[in-house]
Amino acid sequence: MQTRLLLVDDEAAQRELLAGYLSKKQFDIHTAGSGEEALDQYHDHFAPVAIVDMKMTGMSGLELLARLREINPFIQAIVLTAFGSVETAVAAMKAGAFDYLTKPVEDLDELLLKLNKAVEQNRLVVQHKIMSERLAESFAGSEMIGESSGINDVRELISLVAPKEATVLITGPSGTGKELVARAIHALSPRAPESLVAINCAAFPETLLESELFGYEKGAFTGADRAKQGRFELADHGTLFLDEVGEMPLTMQVKLLRVLEERKIQRLGSVKEIPLDIRIIAATNRDLPTLVKEGKFREDLFYRLNVITIDLPPLRDRGGDILLLAAKFLERFSRKVGKEITGIDPEAAGILSGYNWPGNVRELENIIERAVILTRANQITGADLSGLSGPLSETTLSGKIAPIADIEKEHIKFCLDRLDWNIGLTAEKLGIHRNTLRTKIKEYNLTRQTQ
Repeated sequence: MQTRLLLVDDEAAQRELLAGYLSKKQFDIHTAGSGEEALDQYHDHFAPVAIVDMKMTGMSGLELLARLREINPFIQAIVLTAFGSVETAVAAMKAGAFDYLTKPVEDLDELLLKLNKAVEQNRLVVQHKIMSERLAESFAGSEMIGESSGINDVRELISLVAPKEATVLITGPSGTGKELVARAIHALSPRAPESLVAINCAAFPETLLESELFGYEKGAFTGADRAKQGRFELADHGTLFLDEVGEMPLTMQVKLLRVLEERKIQRLGSVKEIPLDIRIIAATNRDLPTLVKEGKFREDLFYRLNVITIDLPPLRDRGGDILLLAAKFLERFSRKVGKEITGIDPEAAGILSGYNWPGNVRELENIIERAVILTRANQITGADLSGLSGPLSETTLSGKIAPIADIEKEHIKFCLDRLDWNIGLTAEKLGIHRNTLRTKIKEYNLTRQTQ
């Protein structure tokens, strides 16, 4: 397939030499003897790459380059400068040129090499733009919205890694949207038409986790009255999302490592190997390097999973995103319950912005849903956020600086007492797994007050 190329040079001999050579190298050449002529015809062919002479009669090469980039921001240009004219070359690079060569062009192989790199750069830039737009369209109403540098970095990484086949490790606190990121990567990948299969590694005891992942044959164990496919098989040709992979037992880690290395599995009770075409995305809220040092997570597995890492920032580090997310959740839940709530009043906005959000985005979503259900006004008020008015809010909004661990302890204790120590409900409202909540209760030595 030929690549369209715009060649602009007011020297006819040089223009014809380059056009003759490049037309034999898979380029569809469009020539112009001036900047004005180039602009007149550019809309007809919209070439992704260009060769532009910097010094021409009439419009200069720098002006032409600027005009071309207004029409096509993705165009990649090789500029031609007089021998020794370093200043012109530097100015052209600052104006957006991809590379430069000195005139007369004698090394045609070097020109071809630079042009091919420019073509690839154009492809990558356009692909990245398309992926970013698809990401914004697909997840405009989700926790992926925001303008903080942290969430912008996450979106950038998603658009870069989604088209590749590399294994991705998503890290970050509970409730930050790790599964949402996994779904975004899958939706923007070539595997999108196939299944995304998810499993929470912390939700199953070891024996059950193995059968869930690998499947089993009829008679493999008591109660196995029929054969069953595991999650690996169900995700064949698609993506398997291993959530809370840091909770996986060591014996299962060995088996996962083998799958990552060999791309084959055996069902329980079978000796037959089943080949897999699968992409693995894993997520954890644990510090895996620390677990490796403690001998609780295999180092070789960590390196297999940690090919590409996407680290999700906690909500408290996302600044103005808190109110953007709150507004989005407010719109969603108002529509869901059939109420006309127009916004969030200043007092409530101050409470939301000053809160530490240990449960992150999931906690914010739950708080806004509850406020929408309970409010009797046409705006969310401070009174509607009573769940945030305990010890944590008083500490946070008073301006006092306290260690994060102390704030987290106070908030978990407040929520447990308010929900009558219902572990399941408290974990759900905090946006964490119940096993994580139990670990926190033990870590902070929290006890239920008896009447």
